[in-house]
Amino acid sequence: MSVNRRRHAIIASSALALAAAMSQPALAQQAAEEDESAIVVTGSRIDRPGYESPTPTLHMTVAELGVVSRPNIGAALADLPQFKAGQSPQTSGSNAQAGRFPVDLRGLGATRSLLLIDGRRFSSDNDLNTIPSVLVKTVDIVTGGASAAWGSGAVAGVVNIIIDSKFTGLKLGAEAGISTYGDAGQRQVSGAFGTSFADGRGHFVIGGEFVQNDGLIPKTSRPNTGRWTSIPNSVNGVSTGTFTLTPNVGLSRTARGGLILTGALAGRGFNPDGSLRTIDFGRVVGANSIGGEMPSDDEVAPLITPQHRIAAMARVSYDLLDNLTVNADVRYSRYYDNYVWFGDHITGNGTVAGGGITISRDNAFLRPEIKQAMLAAGQTSFQFARFNDDLNYPRIDLERRTIQGTIGINGSFGGGKWRYDAYYSHGEYQNNIDTSGFRMTTPFNQAVDSVIGPNGQPICRVALTNPSTNCVPINLFGVGSPSAAAAAYVTGTPMQRATTKLDTYGATLRGEPFALPAGDVSIAIGIEGRTERVNQRNGDLDRAGAFTTFSFGQLYGKDSVKEAFGEILLPVVRDVPFLRKLELNGAVRASDYRNSGTIWSWKVGATNEFLPGVVGRITRSRDIRAPSLSELYATSTISYTNVAYTENGVSYNPRVLVNGGGNANLVPEKADTLTAGLTMAPLRGLTASIDYYDIKINGVIGAITAPDVVSRCLAGNAELCSRITRDANNIVERIVSTPVNLAEYKTNGIDGEIAYTMPVSAAGRMTFRAVGTWVNSLTTNDGISKIEYVGTTGHAFVNGMPDWRINASVGYSSPSINAVVRARYISPGNYNAARNVVTGVYQQNLTNNAIPAYTYVDLQLGFKIPSGNKSMEIYGSVTNLFNKAPPIASLYSPFYDVVGRYMSVGARISF
Repeated sequence: MSVNRRRHAIIASSALALAAAMSQPALAQQAAEEDESAIVVTGSRIDRPGYESPTPTLHMTVAELGVVSRPNIGAALADLPQFKAGQSPQTSGSNAQAGRFPVDLRGLGATRSLLLIDGRRFSSDNDLNTIPSVLVKTVDIVTGGASAAWGSGAVAGVVNIIIDSKFTGLKLGAEAGISTYGDAGQRQVSGAFGTSFADGRGHFVIGGEFVQNDGLIPKTSRPNTGRWTSIPNSVNGVSTGTFTLTPNVGLSRTARGGLILTGALAGRGFNPDGSLRTIDFGRVVGANSIGGEMPSDDEVAPLITPQHRIAAMARVSYDLLDNLTVNADVRYSRYYDNYVWFGDHITGNGTVAGGGITISRDNAFLRPEIKQAMLAAGQTSFQFARFNDDLNYPRIDLERRTIQGTIGINGSFGGGKWRYDAYYSHGEYQNNIDTSGFRMTTPFNQAVDSVIGPNGQPICRVALTNPSTNCVPINLFGVGSPSAAAAAYVTGTPMQRATTKLDTYGATLRGEPFALPAGDVSIAIGIEGRTERVNQRNGDLDRAGAFTTFSFGQLYGKDSVKEAFGEILLPVVRDVPFLRKLELNGAVRASDYRNSGTIWSWKVGATNEFLPGVVGRITRSRDIRAPSLSELYATSTISYTNVAYTENGVSYNPRVLVNGGGNANLVPEKADTLTAGLTMAPLRGLTASIDYYDIKINGVIGAITAPDVVSRCLAGNAELCSRITRDANNIVERIVSTPVNLAEYKTNGIDGEIAYTMPVSAAGRMTFRAVGTWVNSLTTNDGISKIEYVGTTGHAFVNGMPDWRINASVGYSSPSINAVVRARYISPGNYNAARNVVTGVYQQNLTNNAIPAYTYVDLQLGFKIPSGNKSMEIYGSVTNLFNKAPPIASLYSPFYDVVGRYMSVGARISF
């Protein structure tokens, strides 16, 4: 760490510590204002009233998450400094995960953050889009390892969505939003109803919402997003070793309407009538052109994916006895849309020396003057490339459906001394995708190779020897030249039909078996289990290998786990100077996986009240993440590639058979987590906290390429050497390139929070709140390179995180008015600051790498109109009030707003 950066960190940490010396987190005050009959301590399984877990927990109400209108809870959580929107409609515009919104704490990946609903796992692959926001009461965010309490996946933390299962009445809402540029529109309607029955022994609640978001298409909708890339610099043809982020970049080796790559006419393009023209290439640097007319995917594909989303949930509970309640719920969601996707839209895209598709001189659609020029030059064919956005720019038609049902019981005995609950849940998640417009290899090749037939009309050459063929000749020369019939003949639709089934159950017993001099001992014990199955089928054409560049695979597999856990809280000392309330907490969980055997996770922690309102906490935990079904069972693949390597002073470059797919021998990742902090509240209304975290994950599961398998084997990795098969001459001939437990992730930093609430009138109050995170380090180590990612804020597809993110807000609330002003701060960074920690070498030396500090300002204002037994609220919000443009080259940005100023208005009515 540089001296300046360390000084910055020390000053900032000291400021947070000073704030902590005056107060404690808003958690205690907010919890006190809520219904105390439902005790939820997400950082623990202990449910004793007044218990504060040693694991840091951020408690958010729906009102706090709804400071400005967001399309779902995931988008609201992504505003918080502890989260990274690594996968969202903004970051996944061109992949099959588009539109999902899982949680990603600490930037360690969505698979390492566990998402729960009322403490239970749920179907839909942790997608927050599937939860109806209208029924959410609060959200608990555990910002430390919690596998001992909740199981696999809780490496970076837990997000627990608490449903308002006791809601009574009727509430309806509607909202609409649009950007300052008149695009990215969104409409949303929601409603919820709750009522008691059977003289109050039963309660029923149901709610749902519908969201329609137009997305933002294309990527060039904003100046600093589409058509940017890094271009290598040179002087007199000699590389300087530097790169520059450059706008208005296209593809230099293809063109709309077609580009001739070789021969006497090389570099010429086609007009709509098939005649030739001179192409304006702009400035060509390798495969890129700057300026000129060359095409780019960014002119067609989405910047933010559109979405239609339905989410609904119903729950019923009934008190069979005074101390026994049965409950059941059902949850349904559907996400669907159809929009332009990504490329198989380039034929050829070769080099000036060739590499395109072959066009013969007797092609039926070539104009006579072109044939004559080829004849004069002695050419029988030329190489050709084409940007096919008028032929087959593929679309994605996707639908994700989830339905899950749960039944459970909860109650108590021994005068409330012992509490228990048990449940069983079954869920099914369907992910169905059709991607029309992908080229089929054989039909396309046949259609391109056309000639003039005996009747004087264009036909496919294959028709001369096979009169029964249904081949439709295709004209590729000029924009708009391919006929609809030809386009239909040469393209098809890769298909996926995937169903994932989740069966999960659990039972817990919690209570206070005996007392020590310092207070009651509390315990929680329980069992849990789950079985997950996946059945992913592809289409007939996918299985036949009909497509040139893309097809869906198949995935079949199953994993199950049986678990037992226990937790204990021991009051050690009470009412002693500086040990006013010392409590020790420990938890352990044994997880027996069908595929990988038994693994243990554990936690030890302590809390102590040093002074009135001054509480310290510390935890140390071992956490795990089990491999996913796709990592275990992805369909085996076979491919061939050349692998260059040097061994014993001899260089080789053999063509190698590569086996890919899943790896059933993967074992769970293991993480060691340390958290330590203070919470304080010496004054009424003033609270604060500061917490240090340190997470190290070993055996991180990741894909590894065939060349990397060889290089790491030669560097001494014996496990990877076992994946290599050699021929009789000891030359590599086969490599198994499947996911492995190879890498190490490490991160550490500080979280801080301060809040102050004060009355300003008989019925009104002001609230000031700031939540911030400082990330000291985030590194990956794959055995060859150790890369530091802190400070990388512009590059979308790396593990980058800013040094600092801070949210600060000032709000006023009264029975008639609610108003909030919020500022979101992102510290200065670089487009790509990733560097090798050992060598100090940056991944890319950019001349315009720096990104300044960003502060976004958001506003929200609401007016409540009470009327008898009903009330109405009219509200409006503005995000990115000052319309701050994103940094350059910020396509798929996980941190910066690419939409611009966004305005929403809405109304809610409740009875």
